Amino acid sequence: MLLNTLLLALRSIRRNLMRSFLTILGIVIGVSAVITMVTLGNGATMAVQNQISGLGTNLLQVRPGQRMGPGGGSGAPAFKDTDADTIAQQIGGILAVAPEARASATVVAGGRNWTTSIIGSTNAWLQTGNWAVRTGRVFSEAELRAGAAVCLIGETVRRELYGMRDAVGEQLRVKAFSCEVVGVLASKGQGAFGNDQDDTVLVPLRTLQRRVTGNTRVNTLLVSMQDGSDPERVKASLTQLLRELRKLSDTDEDNFNVLDTKQLADTLSGTTKVLTMLLGAVAAVSLLVGGIGIMNIMLVSVTERTREIGLRLAIGALEREVLLQFLIEAVVLASLGGLIGIVLATGASVGLSALMDVPYLFNPGVNLLSFVFSAGIGVVFGYFPARRAARMDPIDALRHE
Repeated sequence: MLLNTLLLALRSIRRNLMRSFLTILGIVIGVSAVITMVTLGNGATMAVQNQISGLGTNLLQVRPGQRMGPGGGSGAPAFKDTDADTIAQQIGGILAVAPEARASATVVAGGRNWTTSIIGSTNAWLQTGNWAVRTGRVFSEAELRAGAAVCLIGETVRRELYGMRDAVGEQLRVKAFSCEVVGVLASKGQGAFGNDQDDTVLVPLRTLQRRVTGNTRVNTLLVSMQDGSDPERVKASLTQLLRELRKLSDTDEDNFNVLDTKQLADTLSGTTKVLTMLLGAVAAVSLLVGGIGIMNIMLVSVTERTREIGLRLAIGALEREVLLQFLIEAVVLASLGGLIGIVLATGASVGLSALMDVPYLFNPGVNLLSFVFSAGIGVVFGYFPARRAARMDPIDALRHE
């Protein structure tokens, strides 16, 4: 009986293909919108996590001032380059500590020029930021102590100034002095805040201080923790040590701030997940609209087929058989819309993920849930028209014009 009922439902759908397509259009749009939004949201969350992890492994960024952002360090004394050595020696669980100073400058090589970020630091900067040297070498201890005219450049700087050439051994002019390119950093791509991480030139800290900025300010301390270390303990020890180094009394507030990139990643990931759920919920509203469309069309179908229903009831068809026939029609329509929506969502997700430069993460749970939900909508919104058809009086139905 179930097979015959299913065949009758499919035959009825096939007789009115255009109307059937318009009926399921709301379900198609709803399912595809929900899956696409959730998939892109998950991809964006993964991209944020990857980009922030690219800043460094278990990284703490310490900066002068009582808050992050522009103006946060106004009036707060800068760090000393010796602070990094003190932290590395006196705090356990530390993998590497790098002092960092920055400046923006135009660099010139071979008739080409490029404005980039000049970073002054030590070899520990590479370790704290998970940087690898693609070609060439790192700084020697003698070069770091003497503030030698040497540099490592990012892939973007290499491409803009040297084209396809290997830049190792070439000369690069930074402001009024020339330095030798001793290494090229491996590419890391776009950062967590939309910046190009490869658009950088790394020089020894003393070289930047003497030849670019003209002062001994250290704007940031990068502290990389060992795997398995307790971040809260390390942060507490770091805070206490910096208060001592900066000679703060018990009543003084910290004139520095410590940013944990892992906490930042968790916060941003949590935000993107909430936005993903919100967008998915908004898109799910269209599923309800599609369900209402199915109910309207099924009511019209019941009215059109009143004589057919009356004839079936008159020759002995049971109410449950008529109920099941129309209910199956509604479920088949909704399920078909769900399947088409899944196919469209997969194609849209792959294309938009590539366009937005976020990873495509196939989520079988979301696809299955969307399909089951669409079938459930067919049951819920198809039941009322099916019950109306099953409860018709055969005599009144046969008289219907």
